[in-house]
Amino acid sequence: MRAATSIYLFKDDVRFFGEGPCRLLRAVERHGSLRSAAISMEMAYTKALAIIKNAEQTLGFPLLIRSTGGKSGGGSKLTEEGKEWLERYEAYRDACQQANSKLYMEFFLQER
Repeated sequence: MRAATSIYLFKDDVRFFGEGPCRLLRAVERHGSLRSAAISMEMAYTKALAIIKNAEQTLGFPLLIRSTGGKSGGGSKLTEEGKEWLERYEAYRDACQQANSKLYMEFFLQER
């Protein structure tokens, strides 16, 4: 038996960020483009773009710098604000998971 924690962020009762967008942004870092990141996650590019645009609109700042293709090809990379946001989300998520593990042990694994 174990406890699991899922962290989703909402604005006006609408979810705009969680582990999926987090993984997508990390994949953009690895692959250098939103399209390649989406492919690596077996996700349609249009869905990946919608996820990013929704998060950017809700947050009020861009997460990615996108350049269109052409001779030199296109690509995407995280903005400085995007990097900071992602690091803060991951730190918050990790702290929540650690707290949940501690509470689980306290409530279910210690003798009563």
